[in-house]
Amino acid sequence: MAGELRVRDLRVSVEGKPILRGVDLTVRAGEIHALMGPNGSGKSTLSHAIVGHPGYKIESGSVSLNGENLLDLPADARARLGLFLAFQYPVAIPGVTVANFLRSALAAQRGGAPVPPREFKRLLAENLDLLGIQEAFASRYLNDGFSGGEKKRLEIMQMAVLRPRFAILDEPDSGLDIDAVRTVAEGVNALAGPELGVLIITHYQRILDYVRPDFVHVLLDGRVVRSGGQELVRELEERGYDWLREEAASGTGS
Repeated sequence: MAGELRVRDLRVSVEGKPILRGVDLTVRAGEIHALMGPNGSGKSTLSHAIVGHPGYKIESGSVSLNGENLLDLPADARARLGLFLAFQYPVAIPGVTVANFLRSALAAQRGGAPVPPREFKRLLAENLDLLGIQEAFASRYLNDGFSGGEKKRLEIMQMAVLRPRFAILDEPDSGLDIDAVRTVAEGVNALAGPELGVLIITHYQRILDYVRPDFVHVLLDGRVVRSGGQELVRELEERGYDWLREEAASGTGS
């Protein structure tokens, strides 16, 4: 089923400080969008506000998924509607295996209905194979002793099992070497398709060399100041962000 994640004039504050100052963004099913910007521009604030983190206060604006207002819903209800966030800094949970965590997450997504063991075993095996992950990975404790690349790979594994309709990847290349970035990108590409909309939040070009976005947006000082295609990524790599900040300040940006 086609659909869209729509953000309109979103204004968000944290501890009384304005962070987002009127963000407009639409991600449709089957599209890959990249959101770029320097530190402090509001990228992670946008991702957490969309999924319903309680530490982010919505001052005004709207967020909807397939026409349904998300801002009236708690985070778990948003997830059941098909929204997914891959964290920039996944936490470790010693004593809980990857397999048990994934099975519990899938049951929660289904409204609490238990997942039959045979079904889950098949689903787990299919997605481990799809992402090129060894079976032993599923028996390890969640993010406990994981490298940066393994943590990000697990985030993609969660996306593979849960099959959301819209996925937000918050800096999936953060702290990774080039081989790990390539591995994560291959996982995203394996899951991409007409039923999935993807928003990749990143500082850098490198992951976008492997995951080719349909649309690229630049967030500066809490606003989207420029949108374009792959050529915008190359321009940012060459020129940085200051020229866009100057354009935005002078009112000459498009």
